[in-house]
Amino acid sequence: MDSKIDGRMNVEQLKKDYDRGRRDFCCLDLGGTNLSGFTLDEVDFTGTNLSDADLSRVSLFGANLSHVDLSGANLRGANLERTNLEGACLHRSRLDLANLCHANLTGTDLKTATLKGAQIFAANLEDAADLWGAVLPDGTTVTTHARSA
Repeated sequence: MDSKIDGRMNVEQLKKDYDRGRRDFCCLDLGGTNLSGFTLDEVDFTGTNLSDADLSRVSLFGANLSHVDLSGANLRGANLERTNLEGACLHRSRLDLANLCHANLTGTDLKTATLKGAQIFAANLEDAADLWGAVLPDGTTVTTHARSA
């Protein structure tokens, strides 16, 4: 079975490879795919395109999502605890009710992202990119061009 369709990773093959122990899925094009409810703990998606993907209720505990394009992605209820999101683009993403405890958000783009009800205990927001328009866990919207939370 071919693991790629039109240059994109086949989601079923990704799941099979993960279940067989593969964790390196760097620099793939998974934009717009549906990974809702998947368990992909400790996976390495460095540089992967996950824009507009459905990652609702996905478990990415301890994953490496550095420099990943998650713009417009649905991460509602996702487990991102201890996930490395350094330099990731989360512009317009939905992180409502997500678990971001102990996540590394250094240098991320959170403009117009929604984080209503998200858990951000001990998350590293140092040098986070502009948070303008982001909806924070308490429901407030950032209306200034703040560089970090």
